[in-house]
Amino acid sequence: MYCVKNIKNELYWVGGTDRRLALFENVYPIPRGVSYNAYVMMDEKTVLLDTVDKSISGQFFENVEHVLGGRSLDYMIVNHMEPDHCSMIEEIVRRYPEVKVICNAKIAGMIKQFFSFDIDSRAVLVNEGDTFSSGRHTFTFVNAPMVHWPEVMVTYDVTDKTLFSADAFGTFGAMNGNLYADEVNFERDWLDDARRYYTNIVGKYGAQALALLQKASGLEINMVCPLHGPIWRENIGWFIDKYVKWSSYTPEEASVMIVYGSIYGHTENLANVLASRLADLGVKDIAVYDVSATHPSYILSEAFRRSHLVFASVTYNSGIFSNMDHLLRELKAHNLQNRTVAVMENGTWAAQSGKQMKEILSGMKNMNILEQGVTIKSSLKDAQMADVEALAQAIAESVKNTEIA
Repeated sequence: MYCVKNIKNELYWVGGTDRRLALFENVYPIPRGVSYNAYVMMDEKTVLLDTVDKSISGQFFENVEHVLGGRSLDYMIVNHMEPDHCSMIEEIVRRYPEVKVICNAKIAGMIKQFFSFDIDSRAVLVNEGDTFSSGRHTFTFVNAPMVHWPEVMVTYDVTDKTLFSADAFGTFGAMNGNLYADEVNFERDWLDDARRYYTNIVGKYGAQALALLQKASGLEINMVCPLHGPIWRENIGWFIDKYVKWSSYTPEEASVMIVYGSIYGHTENLANVLASRLADLGVKDIAVYDVSATHPSYILSEAFRRSHLVFASVTYNSGIFSNMDHLLRELKAHNLQNRTVAVMENGTWAAQSGKQMKEILSGMKNMNILEQGVTIKSSLKDAQMADVEALAQAIAESVKNTEIA
């Protein structure tokens, strides 16, 4: 049975949700599922904006057929060629053989890579700033390379001032009837998923995301329609401000995250002692994570959120504990920068992890690595408490002096 939403005037949502998928991109846990958004404009010419993942194809085609109501599909705009959005392109062409595909040249090239139908005979290639009229509505196109694939573009409906933003402004999480961000408590229930989505999927390409935001600032936007998650029609500036912070690698808050890699609990104890001492010094909202118990996508997201990071690792095979090593390299791969960091190490006979953690961190941009640190051998003793105290004092003072815009 169809499940559609009339968004505004001639615009309809024809997407769906998947609550069964466990891993997005077969990497990131999504315990709340995910939505796949697609849109149909019922103008003098009918226009489909993107498709969906194969997993919800049945729902998608019921939705499209219901909205079309017997009319043919004239055009399909393709903004992004990742399979969670483009999987149904070839099936659309089979069902609507006269459909024209509006896209840029890179998208057309990727269509040839994914599918076997003749795209050249039906492609309407557009460049940045080109326009297309479906009747009452005029669309223009903005290239958004590396947000987060090189072919990405976004589409702007000049008539209704609606931005179809591809993966930008998307979020993990299945929608539960409420289509709009103002119909849910977004800050409480969705912001963490939105942050984790951005930082893990797009986070590496902050400069490119900022470039898109700069282009978007020149548009009057009344509504943002992303490919995942709720549609924005109110308080759009609040969410854009989050994107500006994330894409410029600016912390959202002056706070501390401690991440530890521990085998038998001694390094965990060191992390807990530091957290407790920081709390005694007035530091609030401290987060502590076991790198072996929490998926790195959550920790990476928290690293984008917070100003101060502490990494505590046991020495393992003469190096960094394997899960900690993976996390640090993920942070570097996602281009995290502009943070104050500290390291603590443990080694029963040869403490090596601290030096190696600093080597990874020093290869990242604008990371203030504190001189203070803690080294323990097997377990924390009274003799090391002065070092813990010195590190806690240095972190607390730094947090106190950190200004968040």
